[in-house]
Amino acid sequence: MIALVLDIPDSIGKIDDQKYLDLCKKNPESRIERSSKGEIIIMAPTGGETGRRNSDLLSFVWNWNKKKKLGVIFDSSTAFKLPKGGIRSPDVGFVSNKKWNSLSSEDKKKFPPLCPEFVVELLSDSDSIETSQKKMVEWLDNGCLLAWLIDLDEKKIYIYRNNKPLEVLVGLDHILSGEDVLPEFTLDLKEIE
Repeated sequence: MIALVLDIPDSIGKIDDQKYLDLCKKNPESRIERSSKGEIIIMAPTGGETGRRNSDLLSFVWNWNKKKKLGVIFDSSTAFKLPKGGIRSPDVGFVSNKKWNSLSSEDKKKFPPLCPEFVVELLSDSDSIETSQKKMVEWLDNGCLLAWLIDLDEKKIYIYRNNKPLEVLVGLDHILSGEDVLPEFTLDLKEIE
């Protein structure tokens, strides 16, 4: 199943933060996001292989951060309220200590009102490449510095960097670098295939 994108008619009005929160609370079993355009996106749960791979990705970033202590790591159940109005959840997200500590305790409990500096999206059977690529651009438009879209089935990795052209790697024989955003972090793609 591909994610369902609801185009909200003007007669209903904008789904503001409170309406979005109410919608999520009323449908706790659903993964629901809101794009910066106001679209409501309902995503199917992932299958076993994608869930395993997401866990692997999360653990690699988490282990790196446990040693470096440079920020906070988030999984796919965390939604961020982005500066341009979207509410999005990455498969893996990293927020620096400086950014995280600038939030109030109350903001940390809600959808954190910020954009992670680093995100990973792992394409699953329920994702379309076009929708995922739009989401990656939205991450960058909201201040993300480095984002990876990993398509293991097609063996393609899309690397998005703030103010730089998209880089596409073909094949799974690459080692990705966290660059300046996650210093000294590397990911050997063979470890998650």
